[in-house]
Amino acid sequence: MPVNPIFEKKNVIVTGGAGFIGSHLCEKLLREAKVICIDNFVNSNERNIDHLLQLPDFEFINADITQPIDLEALPELEQFKLKFQGIQEIYHLACPTSIKNFEQFKMDTLTAQSVGTKNVLDLAVKYKAKFLFASSSVVYGPRRDESSFLREEDVGIVDQLTPRACYDEGKRFGETMTETYRQVAGIDSKIARIFRTYGPRQRLFDGEMIPDFITDAIDGRDLVIYGDEDFDTSLTFVADVVDGLVKLMKAPAGVGPMNIGTDGKVKIGDVAKMIIEMTGSKSKIAHEQSLLFLSPLGVPDIRKAKELLGWLPLVRIQDGLKKSIDYALAHKSLLGIS
Repeated sequence: MPVNPIFEKKNVIVTGGAGFIGSHLCEKLLREAKVICIDNFVNSNERNIDHLLQLPDFEFINADITQPIDLEALPELEQFKLKFQGIQEIYHLACPTSIKNFEQFKMDTLTAQSVGTKNVLDLAVKYKAKFLFASSSVVYGPRRDESSFLREEDVGIVDQLTPRACYDEGKRFGETMTETYRQVAGIDSKIARIFRTYGPRQRLFDGEMIPDFITDAIDGRDLVIYGDEDFDTSLTFVADVVDGLVKLMKAPAGVGPMNIGTDGKVKIGDVAKMIIEMTGSKSKIAHEQSLLFLSPLGVPDIRKAKELLGWLPLVRIQDGLKKSIDYALAHKSLLGIS
């Protein structure tokens, strides 16, 4: 099976491609590749990829990665000539979860990060494809020293029996599988540890505070912060995250895990105030009890990404918020904003 494309463009798979980050990744990859987007809409949205469905180099496959997938048996993929060209790259982002409705997706999260990741890695072995696993900053465990930055060499402390362990420990096990397949099967596999990300197409009404802040500000409702006024976090605009993923995939084999995030933090209360000002809203800020899945996380040390990938986040928080607000205003009817 060819590792390099024998036709004009390489074939790339994005699992979870109809999700928030995945849909932006599909868009970027279409500039240089043919893209197969695999998703089952458990908690993603077809709206995210509607504008891509008519493009000749894009194909959506409604499938559950926890079940084996025979890509060559699917007639809609004939144009990709998989028997001759194979697959060159796989970005594995599929992992259903929810902040507000975490309990609802526990089993989906557990199986996607275990059986699902194995099935996708098996595809990488079959096609000798480069593989990128979308891990998370949660592998480092809860925030520890406020003044420290998390380096890729730091060993996280995660309780594998907590109510949210199916996600946290699932990401750690996904990294273990990715590295084990590299050692045993010899595939070129990469691990991206993604920190908190925001931007257009982020899920609404699910506890993701920034998109909810924007819709509530436009509608004049209170902006709800889940936690106290000191809640702060690292925030990276989705376009910067996608750029980091693509650069990591192109990096030489064996670079090891890579932090993809912003090496600074902002108070969520300050972000809420910025959104109120930018939308001209008269909304107030309210506080509610912290959610299980919305906890303070550490701040990344991104020197490795800067040195090896030539990557750093470029979009300022003000500019990223404006892009997010502009998207919400342009899609008011679809997002249920009055």
